[in-house]
Amino acid sequence: MNNRLMFLRNGKVISGLVILGFFTLLALLGPWIAPYDPNQVSDALLSPPSAAHWLGTDHTGRDILSQLVVGTRGVLVVGLVAGVSATVVGVLVGVTAGFVGGVGDESLSALSNMFLVIPQLPLIILIAAQLPSAGGLTVALVIGATGWAWGARVLRAQTLSLRKRDFVEAARANGERTWRLVLVEVLPNLTAVIASGFVGTVTFAVLSQVTLSFIGITPVSEWNWGTILFWAQNNLALQRGAWWWFVPAGACIALLGMALTLVNFGIDEIVNPRLRSTGLHARSLRRRGIRPRVGFTPVVREART
Repeated sequence: MNNRLMFLRNGKVISGLVILGFFTLLALLGPWIAPYDPNQVSDALLSPPSAAHWLGTDHTGRDILSQLVVGTRGVLVVGLVAGVSATVVGVLVGVTAGFVGGVGDESLSALSNMFLVIPQLPLIILIAAQLPSAGGLTVALVIGATGWAWGARVLRAQTLSLRKRDFVEAARANGERTWRLVLVEVLPNLTAVIASGFVGTVTFAVLSQVTLSFIGITPVSEWNWGTILFWAQNNLALQRGAWWWFVPAGACIALLGMALTLVNFGIDEIVNPRLRSTGLHARSLRRRGIRPRVGFTPVVREART
């Protein structure tokens, strides 16, 4: 079966993409569909959810729903920029190292090993401390510049395996140029691995952005879900019983993380033949009372002697 059809038939992927599509719409339309200016103060101080303010207000009367909707763009932009930049660098370094071999492979592998040991979160905190105006874009670029090494190592290993396959050797024997071998023969077989690395980087970038905003490292004037939690924590929202101040932002973070995880699981089921078989027949297995587990190949039919 075509991998694209398998991807679209996977229930985890469909669920994850639906949630991601919802947040993407919020990010694109947020400033226009938000009921209020997220910085607009009012007399309704720390008001619970009502018809006027669906998710209540904070300690200065600002609308929580507007902050949540407008802040979605900041979260997704950081994840997208970090994911794209880290993936592009990882593909260039990993595929090149695996395909050319020799001194080039050793040099690029050494470079990857150097970046593998760089602690990303402390580096981001250090840069943000030195640049008080550093915002979400700075966080994304730092993650993209330092988060490509693991993906590059995986892609190098896969490329080393693919470059000696029969179909690649046949294309080389036909006189295909190196760039065409990489683009036409190798890269299409690395699509699932690249997509999995991209999703993982986006997840890390989103969580890093929210964490840094929550602890006040990045400017708290830029609205995102972490900024909402920062103001809630600093104004004792939990102790004051203002659950509407922090629960919606926490729920959005959990939903986005779950969506990315579901998409990643779906990609794994396509890459791994054992998971692929189990994922395609999950419903039929459950109807027969079989609960598939990772690392366990279910026996659907008993052998007859």
